[in-house]
Amino acid sequence: MATTKKLKSIKDTLRIVLGVFMIIAAIGHFTFGREAFQAQVPNWIPLDKDLIVILSGVVEILLGISMIFLTQYKAKVGIVLAIFYVLVFPGNIAQYVNGTSAFGLETDTLRFIRLFFQPVLIVWALWSTDAISYLKEKKEE
Repeated sequence: MATTKKLKSIKDTLRIVLGVFMIIAAIGHFTFGREAFQAQVPNWIPLDKDLIVILSGVVEILLGISMIFLTQYKAKVGIVLAIFYVLVFPGNIAQYVNGTSAFGLETDTLRFIRLFFQPVLIVWALWSTDAISYLKEKKEE
């Protein structure tokens, strides 16, 4: 029982930390990181890069707030956040392939290493919200 409570506490803490991270990233979309985020938008997207950055910032702030406060829907929010991370991953790939410097990633090696952090974020979103258990239960229904 104590282990279960401790694990829940760890998951809740990590869920909130990820939510705060998303809110800070969203603020960056609108302010201090705007140009860096624009550098990650793949050239093949047929929309204005600044518009993409603003819209993704809106989504990030909504997801961040949801991760923190919508605890009754945390599994569903975790799934949506994981999907969001998958959808923005082409931007990370484009940054690597195009050799675009942003966020202090000034070398191909650093840009390549960063690619491995996206799966970590996906697992973090799913695990900290109990989305993995939720999906298993849904599958069994």
